Amino acid sequence: MTTTAEHRVTGAVGTAHIRVEGVDKVTGAARYAGEVPFAELAYGWLVLSTVAKGRIGAIDSGPVLAMPGVLAVLDHRSAPHLNTDYTSMLGTPPDPTCALFQHDRVPSLGWPVALVVAETSEQAREAAESLVVRYEEEPHDVELVPGHPAAYTLSGHMPGETEKGSLEDRLAASAFVVDAEYTTPEEHHNPMEPHAATAHWDGGRLEVIDSNQGAGWVVGELAGLFSLDPGAVHVRSEHVGGGFGSKGVRAHQVAAVMAATHLQRPVRVVMTRRQMFSLAGYRSPTVQRVRLGADAGGRLRALEHSSLSATSTVYEFVEPAAGPARVMYDADAHRTANRVVRLDVPSPTWMRAPGEAPGSFALEAAMDELAERCGVDPVELRLRNEPETGPVSGLPYAGRNLRGCFEEGARRFGWADRDPRPGVRRDGRWLLGTGTAAASFPAMAMPSTAAATAWPDGTFTVRITAADIGTGARTALTLVAADALGVTPDRVEVRIGDSDFGFAMIAGGSAGTRSWAWAVIEAGRELRERIVTGEEIPAEGITVRSDTSEAVGALAQRERHSFGAQFAEVAVDTATGEVRVRRMLGIFAAGRIVNPLTARGQLVGGMIWGLSMALHEEAVRDRATGGLVGADLAGYHVASHADVPHIEADWVDAPDPDDPIGIRGIGEVGTVGAAAAVANAVWHATGARHRSLPIRPDRVLTAAPGA
Repeated sequence: MTTTAEHRVTGAVGTAHIRVEGVDKVTGAARYAGEVPFAELAYGWLVLSTVAKGRIGAIDSGPVLAMPGVLAVLDHRSAPHLNTDYTSMLGTPPDPTCALFQHDRVPSLGWPVALVVAETSEQAREAAESLVVRYEEEPHDVELVPGHPAAYTLSGHMPGETEKGSLEDRLAASAFVVDAEYTTPEEHHNPMEPHAATAHWDGGRLEVIDSNQGAGWVVGELAGLFSLDPGAVHVRSEHVGGGFGSKGVRAHQVAAVMAATHLQRPVRVVMTRRQMFSLAGYRSPTVQRVRLGADAGGRLRALEHSSLSATSTVYEFVEPAAGPARVMYDADAHRTANRVVRLDVPSPTWMRAPGEAPGSFALEAAMDELAERCGVDPVELRLRNEPETGPVSGLPYAGRNLRGCFEEGARRFGWADRDPRPGVRRDGRWLLGTGTAAASFPAMAMPSTAAATAWPDGTFTVRITAADIGTGARTALTLVAADALGVTPDRVEVRIGDSDFGFAMIAGGSAGTRSWAWAVIEAGRELRERIVTGEEIPAEGITVRSDTSEAVGALAQRERHSFGAQFAEVAVDTATGEVRVRRMLGIFAAGRIVNPLTARGQLVGGMIWGLSMALHEEAVRDRATGGLVGADLAGYHVASHADVPHIEADWVDAPDPDDPIGIRGIGEVGTVGAAAAVANAVWHATGARHRSLPIRPDRVLTAAPGA
């Protein structure tokens, strides 16, 4: 059978479009990793350590193996050897947390010590909870404190330290100086869908159904750990219920593969919510010092931003909170440093806006303090300090338009009517205040591949190993593909989440949609050139494949970022300590917006995340046990509907001139600066500075105005 295809320019990109898989999700037809059925499915349950440091003395598995339905107990005595001598897709060694059951050492509370596998999930859980593990406990250290003697500078995805000019000389010569310490607590991702994976062998090939942020990423890690050829590993992850940086390779996938190999049958392992607090990574607490020096006109002459974060004793991960200062503001003397200290805690990891979220709180709160001391409006102070080139790199910006964000945001928020004096506005028992902050996040593009196929019935299929973790990426790529092909979106099916579709960027770093769209555009445009009106399409279709490695590699070196201006109004009851955010506005320069409907959801969601960071989120670690207090959604507070006011997000024009359609990235910039805007608003309401998050009622009650 043959037919022809008609093409026309549709202009789908930039128009609001509901999620193409939305109906499937709300009707339950979309299956997540823990819901896909398998014959002969067994269930694994991880057993975690109950001490923060020491050795496993004994594991009494005999009684557990005799319990109903129990099939196996895997631990350091019986687990297969895993290879850790490889480099991950992210260019780093693998996290040893994923190298399960390789020794008897326990480096943190919540470390996996065994896996119990049974016929049912209930049997596996009962047996796991019955397993007796004896430990030889050792003294532990889990507290991050300023000036920790074991701290050292660490480079992660950016240099650990940058410096130019004489900082002390410039500070001494400054008319106004701010020198303050800011702290943020340990924070956890908590995606609504728990981490889940099912592994089985099919004809000599490892098949994994998973919830992850990059199927190709998981293939690489599992192939490395189990010494397999990557072509012998197939990972599928069609629907993901949130990730935020936590859904890379974790203990549950490795455990499922181990058990499936041992039993030669499908095995599913799902983390409990409590286990996620130990095994899924988290954002490290930070202790940050910011020193700013400005001349009489409020122009920065000295800037220092140093950050201390925690990492585990088995893996180096740095929360690069000093990073935003390298992008946002320049000064004659400019120094930034990211330092870490090894503690007896689980390994931290990427969490939405890593570095930028906590770093922007400290930097933008310090800028607000400087504005107060200079007697300059906080918006105007930021505009006076707009750099022309990257403060550290010296590279030109590929567009910035932060000024446009502040000007539009100030107009819409009514900033011109603001009385700069703190503590003067009231609404009954409530003190009212407004605050602002700047936001930025890198705009990256990474090489990806895609395939586009034209079918005889006039429809098209696009295949790419992308991951839609709730962002609306599948829908955005459908719109991008439709425009590239010159057809309407209803004629395009985008298939994602399958490692067999070829290499592609993970869903992370706000770089997913930009990277994937580039590959889809190249494949679509080439296919469109081959399929002209009147040309016949064979029954097997016509397929074109793209690889953006060369194009992305040829990008000019520039400072590429999304930017934004955050505004918040709060009401504070100083008698009870209650803080209520009444409204928030975010205006962003985030490049070409592919789908305004889902983009606005991403930005508003990020702002709510920042609100939650400012007022609620705090994981408290017990120094005595080394574990978290309230490691669940009852003890770990997040913003609820009652906490979320009217929030508006919008954007100004700021396409990236070097991207095929001008995309930058929106997944994380909405979070950046939001907490600082709320904290600055609390100062404006009460006259008291809050340099430690979250701004709890007890802290409001004890805060002194002018402090």
